[in-house]
Amino acid sequence: MGVRHIDEGLCTGCGTCVAACPMDVLRLVRTGGQPRAVIRYLRDCQSCALCEEECPEGAITVVPAFERRVVAAWP
Repeated sequence: MGVRHIDEGLCTGCGTCVAACPMDVLRLVRTGGQPRAVIRYLRDCQSCALCEEECPEGAITVVPAFERRVVAAWP
């Protein structure tokens, strides 16, 4: 899956996540005068979680590339 969510309330637009991403998935975009990080190329994301680790505000959520789903029996 990769980058799941960027919390706009926590993101300060510092650009640390953009600089940390080796696959160039994230971009800084000005919305309302202040820059914010946005997901631009989700398909290129390798789920390395460097953006999540480097974000000083904890605004980014990354999930593993291969999520395991719970197998449930049919009723």
